[in-house]
Amino acid sequence: MADPELFFKDQLSVRSQAAIPTVFKTAYAAAESLIQESPILQVESARDNKGRVITWSVDLAIKRAIETGAISCDYRWQPFAKPTGRYLELIFSHSTASISQVDDPHRQPRNVVFRENARLNSPDLLTPLESEAPVVGRPHFILVHGYQTLEFAHFGIPSSRSKRAWAWLSPDLMKLPHAVPFEGPEVEDTDIDFNEVGLLKDEIERWVKDNDE
Repeated sequence: MADPELFFKDQLSVRSQAAIPTVFKTAYAAAESLIQESPILQVESARDNKGRVITWSVDLAIKRAIETGAISCDYRWQPFAKPTGRYLELIFSHSTASISQVDDPHRQPRNVVFRENARLNSPDLLTPLESEAPVVGRPHFILVHGYQTLEFAHFGIPSSRSKRAWAWLSPDLMKLPHAVPFEGPEVEDTDIDFNEVGLLKDEIERWVKDNDE
């Protein structure tokens, strides 16, 4: 059984985590500036959908942070189950993540198809009750933030047994010290228990190979 916090730190370095507060603050400020400068976005029907502007701004800010190396992962645009658009998926070495605004960080976002599939394909491998469960997919994190104002940001692992509860939730990333510019190779995190995390990663790699993912 791998500790969820250690697995998370293995997937997203401390340095990348420290970049997230600045990325989110920049995105929220850009969204607010765009709304204030555009009469179209100030009509009442548009104000009711402010969250959409924030979503697009956050997607752009995270995409740019990945492309510039501030956040160390890859990304891809994934289609929704219904052909209504695409969402940004973060790709780590042995897991994935999606992004969502929520009003309560202690509850999962509403249950749409792609999150339901990720939840069911990633049982609670990292918790004692599910420690014997086989790997049936890449573990999936959800980066929650929001809501209309930037009050918090957490990475969570959704519970496979609940559509609302988390199997694990990170501390509030907005309380981390802001990242400072850094030149040179990223410093390796040496606090990870590679026995537990390594075994989990081996299981995920075998699943990926067996399923041609």
